[in-house]
Amino acid sequence: MSNVPADLKFMKSHEWVRAEGDGRFTVGISDDAQAALGDLVYVELPSEGDELTQGAGCAVVESVKAASDVYAPLSGKVVAVNAALADAPETINGDAYGAGWMFVVEASDASQLGSLLSAADYGATLED
Repeated sequence: MSNVPADLKFMKSHEWVRAEGDGRFTVGISDDAQAALGDLVYVELPSEGDELTQGAGCAVVESVKAASDVYAPLSGKVVAVNAALADAPETINGDAYGAGWMFVVEASDASQLGSLLSAADYGATLED
């Protein structure tokens, strides 16, 4: 059974979003994505102040098996990044929905949240 927290929204490409209030949203990759990638060895994050476009690549995660793009679930400005991942990318493997968060975006159009999958819908895509 997959670990899919009910309070998150997801993209089909396995990014998750948690609303933090004030139009800010924390973003990371799902537990299933990190498991499929294997042991992460490198993470390239966007920079604070970067403007993101929903659906565009904005970060990269690399494992011993593969590199994978991370796509922006919402358009907006990056207001925080998890700099600790530079020295410990494996944090995502151990706690994808907690300490393994990647960045925080201040959404320019919060209505884009409606285009994301609910936890239940994301879970259903994993079963297919």
